[in-house]
Amino acid sequence: MKTRSTQTWRFVGIVVLLLAAVTEVALAGPPLICHAFDIGSAKSLPWISHDWNLTGSESYDTSKLASDTYAILAANPAVLVHMETLRRATLYARKNPAAAKELLTRLTARTKVAGPDGPPALYYFDVGYLAETYRQWLGNSQNPAQGIDGYALVKQAIQLRGNDPQMEFAAALLTLSGPKTEHRDHAQKAIAGAKTDPQLAKNLSSHFIGERSETIAELLTKPAAAEKTKP
Repeated sequence: MKTRSTQTWRFVGIVVLLLAAVTEVALAGPPLICHAFDIGSAKSLPWISHDWNLTGSESYDTSKLASDTYAILAANPAVLVHMETLRRATLYARKNPAAAKELLTRLTARTKVAGPDGPPALYYFDVGYLAETYRQWLGNSQNPAQGIDGYALVKQAIQLRGNDPQMEFAAALLTLSGPKTEHRDHAQKAIAGAKTDPQLAKNLSSHFIGERSETIAELLTKPAAAEKTKP
């Protein structure tokens, strides 16, 4: 016969396990936001924190967000630099909704520029990736990118760009919750391409939120959360 004390401790144990699980999910956070990408010495938006988030000490003038971000993206074709710059821009944009809208408007306008071969792939990538970072970080009332299918634009960019493991890496992060088949395909291409891309390899081997967490490569090779195979 179980005593009341035994039942009480069992209940406390269950509560602790549940709280631990909830805490783990909360700490993981939005993957496009809660992981700073290593871009070496490449220029990006100004940053003080050595972690993923704003420290609260930044004195950056967010009224310059659209113009500064636009200039950085135009000057560097490396996808990882675009990913980290758009991540930082999204964190700043939360403090300035007008700047968030202006940045999206300026980047979207580039995709409508006519040319002999159409707009460059990175133009579509930037709009799509920004839309997804906004979706993960800005509230519905602050998100000017509502209704934009960011992943569809990133896929379009991949088709235009051709073989680009860094762009595949971005797409793999976008599809962590599915669709499963496409996520696996993007992850495999990113990991394979990292063999000849030291910067991408460095990012794949980094840990997601702290040294005790799984590496990015381990995160990407898990089945997409929304479509795991049932036992």
